[in-house]
Amino acid sequence: MDLKQLQELLEKVDKIVWGPAMLVLLMGTGIFLTIRMNFLTWRNLPYALKLVFGKEAQNAGDGGISPFSALMTSLAATIGTGNIVGVATAMVLGGPGAIVWMCLSACFGLSTKFAECMLAVNYRTINEDGEFVGGPMYTMKAWKHKIIGQIMGIGFAVFTVLASFGIGNMTQANSISSALITAFHIPKYIVGIILMFLVFIITIGGISSISKVSKTVVPMMAVFYIVAGIIVIIGNIEKVPEGLIQIFSSAFSISSIAGGVGGTITTGLFHSMHWGIARGIFSNEAGMGSAAIAAAAAKTNDPVKQGYINMTGTFFDTILVCSVTGLLIASSGMLGVRNEAGELLEGAALTMAAFYTVLGNFGVILVSISLVMFAFSTIIGWEYLGEKAFEYLWKGKQDSIIIYRILFSVITCFGAITTVKIAWSFSDIANGLMAIPNLICILVMSNQVVYTSKEYQKKL
Repeated sequence: MDLKQLQELLEKVDKIVWGPAMLVLLMGTGIFLTIRMNFLTWRNLPYALKLVFGKEAQNAGDGGISPFSALMTSLAATIGTGNIVGVATAMVLGGPGAIVWMCLSACFGLSTKFAECMLAVNYRTINEDGEFVGGPMYTMKAWKHKIIGQIMGIGFAVFTVLASFGIGNMTQANSISSALITAFHIPKYIVGIILMFLVFIITIGGISSISKVSKTVVPMMAVFYIVAGIIVIIGNIEKVPEGLIQIFSSAFSISSIAGGVGGTITTGLFHSMHWGIARGIFSNEAGMGSAAIAAAAAKTNDPVKQGYINMTGTFFDTILVCSVTGLLIASSGMLGVRNEAGELLEGAALTMAAFYTVLGNFGVILVSISLVMFAFSTIIGWEYLGEKAFEYLWKGKQDSIIIYRILFSVITCFGAITTVKIAWSFSDIANGLMAIPNLICILVMSNQVVYTSKEYQKKL
C-alpha cells in the first residue's frame, strides 16, 4: 500500500468515525442529559456565567489552579482554527443555516460538557508532584466493572495523546505558519523554530505556567476577535437582515435552496444539519472529554460548581465566537463567491474576504493575527491534555513527562514546516475515537450526574 492509498483509506475511516452514528451519539447524549436534568444547564447558564467572573473562581491553592484558570486552559484547547476556518467551511458545505445547527448542538453540548467535567473533578486524584489530575480515564477507572473501565480508560488516553500531536499540534502549527507567510511573508522554518521554543518554554513549567498564559491570552484574543467581528457586521448592517433570513431559511428548509447573500451555495436541511453539528462539536469539543482533563486541575471542593464553570466554555466558544463569525460571513455577501481561479472561497480565505469588505487589507491581517493567536493557544492547551493522558499511561511517573514535552515541542516545529495529510487524517480519527469511550462513560454514570446536580440545585 503506497501513501496515496493509505491516505484514501484513512479518509474513508475518518468519514465513518465522524459519520451520522457519531453525530447522533454526541447530540443524543446531550439531549438525553438535558432532558433528564430538567434543563438545569440551560436554566443555570446565567448562574454559571456569574461564577466564572466571581472572586471565588479566581482563587487558587496548593495542588491546583483557580477554577477560572481551569476554564481558560480548557478554552485555550477549544478556541482555535475551528472558530475561523471551521465555521466558514461549515457554511460552504452546509449553507448559511449550518450556523444555526452549530448553536443548537452547543446548547445540548452544555449538558455534556457539564457532566464530563463534574465527573472528572469528582474522581480525580493527586500525582507525585501534589497536583490534581483527572479526566475521563480516571472516571472510567472508578467503574464497578473495573476491567472494562480500565480498558476504556487506556483507550481514551491513547487516543488523547495521538490527537494532541495532530489536531492539537501539527494542524494548528501549520495554520500559524501558513497565516504568517501569507500576511507577513515569514518563512515557515523560522516560524517552526520560534514556535518550538515558545511551546517548550511555556509547557516546561507545567499546568501553572500553561494556565498563566491561557488566562491572559484567551480572554484577550476572544475580545479582540469579537470586537473586530462586530465592527464588520455593523459595516455591512444593511445586509444583516438578508443574511439572517438566509441563515434561518436554509437551516430548516427541506428542499435545496440558494444560500449566502448574493452567493451560489445550494444546500438543504440534511447538509445544513450535518455540517453544522459536526463543525460545532469540532469547535467546542463537548463530549470529547478534553475539557474534563483541564477541569480536574481546578482547586475546588465542589464538582458541580466546577462543572458549571467549565460548561460556559461551550457557550463562549460556539454560541458567542462562532456566531459572530457566521453572521459576519452571511452579511458580507462573500458566501458562494469564487476567486480569480474560479475556486469557491472557503475556510480562512472566506473569513478574510468577509473582513476585507469593511476593513480592507487590515481585515486580512487581523484574521491572520487571530488565527495565530487562536492556534497557538490551542497548542499549549492541548499539550497539557496530552501530557496528562501520557502521564496516566505511564502510571504517574513524572520523569517520563519531560520526554512528552520535548517530543511535543519538536512536532510543533515539524507541523509548521511541512504538510502531512496522512498524519492529519489519522489524528482526526483519534480525536473522534476519544468521544466514544467518554460518551459511554457519561451515559453509564448519568444517574450520578442527574442526582448530584439536582441535590446541588436545592441549595441555590
